[in-house]
Amino acid sequence: MDVNHDGKDGQKQQKTDSMSNSSLAQSVTVETEVVLKKEVGLLSGISLIVGTIIGSGIFISPKGVLDMTQSVGLSLVVWTGSGVLAMLGALTYSELGTLVRKSGGEYAYILEAFGQVPAFLFAWTSVIVIRPSSIAIICLTFSEYLTTFFPYCGSPEVVPKVIAAVAIVTLMVINSMSVTAAARVQILFTAAKLGALVIVMIGGIVRLAQGHTTQFQDSFAGSTSSPSTIALAFYQALWAYDGWNNLNYVTEEIYKPEMQVLFFYAVKITISTNT
Repeated sequence: MDVNHDGKDGQKQQKTDSMSNSSLAQSVTVETEVVLKKEVGLLSGISLIVGTIIGSGIFISPKGVLDMTQSVGLSLVVWTGSGVLAMLGALTYSELGTLVRKSGGEYAYILEAFGQVPAFLFAWTSVIVIRPSSIAIICLTFSEYLTTFFPYCGSPEVVPKVIAAVAIVTLMVINSMSVTAAARVQILFTAAKLGALVIVMIGGIVRLAQGHTTQFQDSFAGSTSSPSTIALAFYQALWAYDGWNNLNYVTEEIYKPEMQVLFFYAVKITISTNT
């Protein structure tokens, strides 16, 4: 009788230990799960996507598009077509953002659809090649514009590169410290860029009101007919729209993404196409 009693007590103790170990494992799993804070609201979300689109491209691409199309009319057609393509891509990404509510953009969608290996390859390609190249172009453009304020300094060629490197490190530190701080900086720079574009647009409207419409009288005269040149013009214009997918990299940090993602993209495409 004592042996049976001791055996039952041992079984009960084993069950208790296994239950406690299971509870401990569950608590460890819960504690180690990473949950991003939802800190991207209406204004910061719009600023994020509009601010990334209205960047270096919109200030550089117009000259390239006009040089390749060789006419004002065809260049406007290219800009409109590029806006439509960007809108279709944005609508597609808004649908993906509401279905797969994970941060990471293309990585999250490839992981969900095709598995770990393709997602891993894309992530490293993006980190090593795609993203650094894009950021380098943007920051070098910023440094080139900044050095034009000092035309008589005779700065060496290394100065724009140093300025670009400092800009990259500064933005990296801001984004690493706080999502809220990064969103506020994004709002500030977006307002500054929109202000600059508004000044340019007002100047153009004033010139048109004064009767300077020579370029629109025969706007398609001299247009290129080369498909390759037109394709390059579209490439230049699409660079100005680049960044329309950036909102999906922070899907988990958006308040009510199922309601706001589509609205963000609609506002973004409207503002970007009109500017």
